[in-house]
Amino acid sequence: MVVVQASKIPLPSSSPSSSFSSSTAPTSVLFEPTSLSLALTHSDSSLSLFPSLSPFPSLSSLPSPQTLIPPPSTSSIFLLLRQASCSAPHVLFIVAGPHRGGSQILLRFYALHRDGGAFTRPRIVCKQKGLTFQANSGVSVDFRHGLSVKLSGSVNFFSMYSISSSKVWVFAVKIAPNGTAGEDGSVLKLMKCAVIECCRPVWSICVAFGLMIFGEENGIRVFNLWSIAKVHDKKVNNMTSNLKSGTRGSRLPLGSVGENASKHSENSCHRHLEGKADKHFGSSKQKALKLKQAARVGHAYFIEFEKGDAVDLKFISKAVASVKATHIQAVSPETFMVLDSGGDLHLLCLPKSKWSSGSKFDVQLKPLPHIMKVQHLAALPDSSMRAETVWISDGLYSVHIIAGCGPDTANGENDENDAEKRLRHISVEQAIFTSEKIQALLPVSSNGTLILGQGSMYAYTIS
Repeated sequence: MVVVQASKIPLPSSSPSSSFSSSTAPTSVLFEPTSLSLALTHSDSSLSLFPSLSPFPSLSSLPSPQTLIPPPSTSSIFLLLRQASCSAPHVLFIVAGPHRGGSQILLRFYALHRDGGAFTRPRIVCKQKGLTFQANSGVSVDFRHGLSVKLSGSVNFFSMYSISSSKVWVFAVKIAPNGTAGEDGSVLKLMKCAVIECCRPVWSICVAFGLMIFGEENGIRVFNLWSIAKVHDKKVNNMTSNLKSGTRGSRLPLGSVGENASKHSENSCHRHLEGKADKHFGSSKQKALKLKQAARVGHAYFIEFEKGDAVDLKFISKAVASVKATHIQAVSPETFMVLDSGGDLHLLCLPKSKWSSGSKFDVQLKPLPHIMKVQHLAALPDSSMRAETVWISDGLYSVHIIAGCGPDTANGENDENDAEKRLRHISVEQAIFTSEKIQALLPVSSNGTLILGQGSMYAYTIS
């Protein structure tokens, strides 16, 4: 018997700060499951941060936010900082917005106290060209803001894409061992690792499990994040050769190298994240890698969408025929879901050894059966590689639960028919219908999700 528990959580209709605009209805929501932190973006681009909201079903309404972030903001993310010496990750909230009339980008950082009490401002150390610490505000980046920017990240690394500048910056963040502390007693080091010049529009970016994936027109582009982020390291050539040889564990499951990774690969990957051998971390002499979007430096591969047999591209225009990868969702280290602009889903299957020594990158991108036109796609990434649940919505009044998306580890290794095997096991198991039109969808567990409606938020648990 399937039991569905639902709880309505009313949202404030106006911002709790009088300094904000009066029109502040929530328009989007972010949830960080490790710390149970919630971030609401209001219609005036202000943000409210709520730490440690557990359990959701017991809440009759949201409490007053502990941290208020004034506008303007154009993009925001939660970022985890993991270190091998510390089991519990540090939780950051990063906000991007225009600075100096849009000629620069301002990054504001908020760190969650270890006791989960509140978000406060840490001190940021950045000594590279193009990065300037602004007292009591954040870090300014010499990168034109334009109309908007997009942030994406998961653990230790995040990317920032400026549509107007046609560039993607890749950053690493670590906890500094010393220095003048911020409000929460912590010091963070920000380092620019790479700058990617884009010759084609990037419609979405996903950073997860040691990969950075661009959603482009008619397909996706997969980057080896470790290769491009660590290319400045003196031993990068040895590390890259280890990755090419197919060393298992070279992926980055939630920011930590797998158990079977080679010692050199592990040390190289964590060199600048643990405070070890980082004597020159953030040095002004250290330069970020510069590469082109279509270049193969750092092992970048473009994978096209499969075109359906029912469509004859000779008789329709290119504008109509092309689709964009508008959302990419990590499910497990070997499985990603891709949503295109037509509302269709695609399953991205990666081999266990992502970067083989051969010239062919063994990756498969297969379309899923047409269930419905999807508007929202969400999943809780699982480094155990057994993640199976993906939540999708039509953007109206229904949410569907897709099961069987994780890789089948029983066979031990992927083969050329792996994607077809997974497709046969994928099925829609449950459906939820709401009374309000769905604005956002965020899973909190394999059987629980948050749904942002028009004036309320709902917590659903299926057992």
